[in-house]
Amino acid sequence: MSELIARAQMDRRLAAIVEPTIADMGYELVRLRFMGGKKPILQIMADTPDGGIEVDDCAKISRAVSAVLDVEDPIEGVYSLEVSSPGIDRPLTRLKDFEAFEGYDVKLQTSELISGRKKFKGVLRGVEDNEVLIDIEEGTIGLPFDWLVEAKLVLTDALIAESLKAKKDKGFDPAAFDDIEEEDAT
Repeated sequence: MSELIARAQMDRRLAAIVEPTIADMGYELVRLRFMGGKKPILQIMADTPDGGIEVDDCAKISRAVSAVLDVEDPIEGVYSLEVSSPGIDRPLTRLKDFEAFEGYDVKLQTSELISGRKKFKGVLRGVEDNEVLIDIEEGTIGLPFDWLVEAKLVLTDALIAESLKAKKDKGFDPAAFDDIEEEDAT
């Protein structure tokens, strides 16, 4: 499993427990992070294979994952479970993400220095031979996928427009949410 999906050892252990359940439901695990502290949080990002997970999907995943975690009991003490979509400016965690979002602005961070730096911002140009291609000021470079520790889309007008278009193509009508239903007080 890619460290972009589950970075820390605890994250990888938890991902190994919940990923089969998420996959059996027809969803994909995008990222899992367990954040300790006074109020620990287990954050799970999931998506459908073609993108576009909804709130009801997140609720279904939450119920199923909760049941598995109750049985396996891998986390000591009380914690909160958060299941969400990756969002518009989503993390890129799998090679297929870097192909799917070719042409969009991205921020990438590597574990190793490349030309004296670890942080890169530019336009994603896909994948070639297990390297993520990105246009930066100096030209197009390839970053080894295994060296990536953070990768996410940059929120731009083009990304927002594409996201809205995709929702509209799937039948989402924002005008349908403009009407407020009022209960009869009688």
